[in-house]
Amino acid sequence: MALSFIEVAANLATVRERIEQAATRAGRDPLEVTLVAVSKMHPPEAIRAAHAAGHRVFGENYVQELVDKADALSDLDGLKFHFIGHLQRNKAKQVVRVGAVVETVSSPRLATALGTRAAAAGQTLDVYVQVNVGGEVQKSGCTVGDAPAVLDAVREHEGLILRGLMTVPPATDDPAEVRPFFARLRELRDELAPGLGLSMGMSRDLEIAVEEGATIVRVGTAIFGSR
Repeated sequence: MALSFIEVAANLATVRERIEQAATRAGRDPLEVTLVAVSKMHPPEAIRAAHAAGHRVFGENYVQELVDKADALSDLDGLKFHFIGHLQRNKAKQVVRVGAVVETVSSPRLATALGTRAAAAGQTLDVYVQVNVGGEVQKSGCTVGDAPAVLDAVREHEGLILRGLMTVPPATDDPAEVRPFFARLRELRDELAPGLGLSMGMSRDLEIAVEEGATIVRVGTAIFGSR
């Protein structure tokens, strides 16, 4: 069951406060950090509740769910979707149609598919390159060693605008253990794409991500509850 407007609004306020406190500790401006409310597997009504509470940026993991929600919520002003799941090349056209920010570009071939589709539609698409900094075989994302080639592929396409790097660190019972992975992504960004963004950090570890330089945190459970 979807949470009520009051519950969603209260959760959003709590998460924003967590971001603000973490940014302050790190000597950063909290406004540098964009909160992506991860609405995957939650009904459109959950997004409507968050929108009514003033939130505008939402994350989806599955292409069909993204498309369905974008269509169902087309009456909402200022709505922006980020696609944060594994993306197959044959689904590029659908994501481009929605105009979602794609945070999971992990290969030159996917960059080409997105860039070609965006150019054909007369659009530009904001993208992040997903890097598997933990080297986990079950996780999506390019390796650290392959990141330069993927970044180059994105830069080759006029239809794509490179906005930064993204990662999903290894799961752990202790959120503090993810800090080295966030720090590694920041170092890689500074080396390969200085000045661009970092999408990292979720419900449990967003403070550590912000302290390590995140410009996007992707938070679902802490806002919408369990799925």
